[in-house]
Amino acid sequence: MRSVTHSTQPIEGQKPGTSGLRKKTPVFMRPHYLENFVQSIFDTVGARGKTFVLGGDGRYFNDRAAQVILKMAAANGVARMIVGQGALLSTPAASHLIRLNETDGGIILSASHNPGGPTEDFGVKFNMPNGGPAPEAVTEAMFARTREIAEYRILEGAEVDLSAPGRVTLGAMQVDVVDPVADYAALMESLFDFEAIRALVKSGFTMRFDGMCAVTGPYAHEILERRLGMAEGTVVQGAPLPDFGGHHPDPNPTWAHALMEEMMGPKAPDFGAASDGDGDRNMIVGRGIYVSPSDSLAVLAANAHLAPAYKGGLKGVARSMPTSCAVDRVAKALRIEAYETPTGWKFFGNLLDAGRATLCGEESFGTGSDHVREKDGLWAVLLWLNILAVRKASVAEILHDHWKTYGRNYYSRHDFEALDTHAAEEMMSRLKASIPTLPGTEIEGLAILSADDFAYHDPVDGSVARAQGVRVRFTDGSRIVLRLSGTGTEGATLRLYLERYEPDPSRHDLDPQEALGPVIRAAHALAGIREQIGRDRPNVIT
Repeated sequence: MRSVTHSTQPIEGQKPGTSGLRKKTPVFMRPHYLENFVQSIFDTVGARGKTFVLGGDGRYFNDRAAQVILKMAAANGVARMIVGQGALLSTPAASHLIRLNETDGGIILSASHNPGGPTEDFGVKFNMPNGGPAPEAVTEAMFARTREIAEYRILEGAEVDLSAPGRVTLGAMQVDVVDPVADYAALMESLFDFEAIRALVKSGFTMRFDGMCAVTGPYAHEILERRLGMAEGTVVQGAPLPDFGGHHPDPNPTWAHALMEEMMGPKAPDFGAASDGDGDRNMIVGRGIYVSPSDSLAVLAANAHLAPAYKGGLKGVARSMPTSCAVDRVAKALRIEAYETPTGWKFFGNLLDAGRATLCGEESFGTGSDHVREKDGLWAVLLWLNILAVRKASVAEILHDHWKTYGRNYYSRHDFEALDTHAAEEMMSRLKASIPTLPGTEIEGLAILSADDFAYHDPVDGSVARAQGVRVRFTDGSRIVLRLSGTGTEGATLRLYLERYEPDPSRHDLDPQEALGPVIRAAHALAGIREQIGRDRPNVIT
């Protein structure tokens, strides 16, 4: 084996988004495309003598990309790579391995909840030594490097056998192939009261977990069925497949419709959950009742002390700006700080590292804590199970008790996908230009209290993130948020977030879309959605 330096030239469009670089798989498979970006990572963060974690969600091209990265790491002087068996690692498990082994970071191969397959999506992102996604300063430096790159280094010769745990060498580099589940499962057992959950299971408690043919399946089989004693078959679609079985591995009521139908049916188990492509998202469903991500975050914050890891209380909570204000009400009652950040898990990192927040969450089905620096789907499921085991109540009972105590924040997100990028950007530009004129006006019967383009001032490092989404607050406490998402690979995605607070317990069982009707109409009229983008109905409602 020998190291070879290949001449190359910059390739347009290699700018990482909030979760790394995501493109269609055929784009990543073009000559030099993956190599250019990986070399730019090594050139930016340094490689010689360092240790990195490597793994992905098993989507199409995951295995071949891992071999390319290993050979490039060896050629760039990396001392050691820790790789998940079969090149598999859930994103939270990768974050844990980075922290557990005190490595210099990690490369995660995933496009998260996006579809996978020969013509679908692929992604590469770099996580820092704290286990969290690279901040904007680092990703901007990587992007700058992609625009000037002239060569990349790679080792020629045999590939690494990743089929079983063990230690091998690739050139002068040590490669440790590890069980992708074991260390993560041990971490979960240290955080939660597994004995209490086992007792709940023995009492007749039933559950369905939908792995969506994605990476979380093996983790769920090990933890739920083997360690917690749930019946075989509790985990469905638990084998990771390169195309996720043809499914869209996004755990929401639209894409996890089979689980939703079962949980709303006459023979529903007590508890249902699903996770996404790379294991960092979660959906929670009770028998006959759906738990919105915003409500889930609030319930977990209010009850976290019931789990051993959080029995001393929370240092603070944080939510992304579009997430509902439900958790803020819990924080106020607990007399702890509540932080509002831009969308993107990386914005929680400073708060977690500084000990200012313990629990974090996003409305896009992401919840986590300071145990890693990524959102964590199975962690959220296990915390729910711990709460159910201690409180000995159903999901519906816990939700209604929560709403009775704090009031209900009706909430929904409407996604308009694959839009003409120019039209979507023009609509947002016009809306932003109108912000100074909005306060004091009325639209669809709702009076506007305030409006802004959200800017975040990080309380830890003083950095500022501007233009993070348009917020419009109404005098009755309702709220809308509009922003263009950076997680798609085709066209633009408009996300419309809608929220209305209802303190009256007699009105806590309305259909969310009905309860939000006036807010939905106001949002469409305010932004001119039909006129600007030619759509009046979203692709996905969550």
